[in-house]
Amino acid sequence: MLRGLTTITYVATDVAAAAAWYTELLGVAPYFARPDAEAPAYVEFRIGDRQAELGIVDARWIAGGQSDRPSGTVTYWAVDDVQAAYDRLLALGATPHEPPTERGEGFVTASVVDPYGNVVGVMYNQHYLGMLETTATPPLLTTTPTA
Repeated sequence: MLRGLTTITYVATDVAAAAAWYTELLGVAPYFARPDAEAPAYVEFRIGDRQAELGIVDARWIAGGQSDRPSGTVTYWAVDDVQAAYDRLLALGATPHEPPTERGEGFVTASVVDPYGNVVGVMYNQHYLGMLETTATPPLLTTTPTA
């Protein structure tokens, strides 16, 4: 029934500011914005090995409203160096949620709270790396192939 993650959605009261913060963090701009890039209520990035979608939605659209404190499920993004990722997130204005913690051989996690109240997790995960080795796909084409 569950085939894989499609989109992770974070919430912000200022989507344009959150989009700018995540653009700085990710090194890419959103590829999609509604209603438009000047006054977005939703933006979406494609990131990582599998071009996962990270969406940022206006808090007014969230069912039940938004809490003023971090809560809920933590989504962990695969990284090569948890400490370096954690430090970069903090340098960009996130606050500590859980410091880098070894969970067993080949598994390290950490999490922060972004400036908009979302918990963002980072993880070094041997299972993820093993999956990449067994399901290797060619890189996305950024140019038209020539004959």
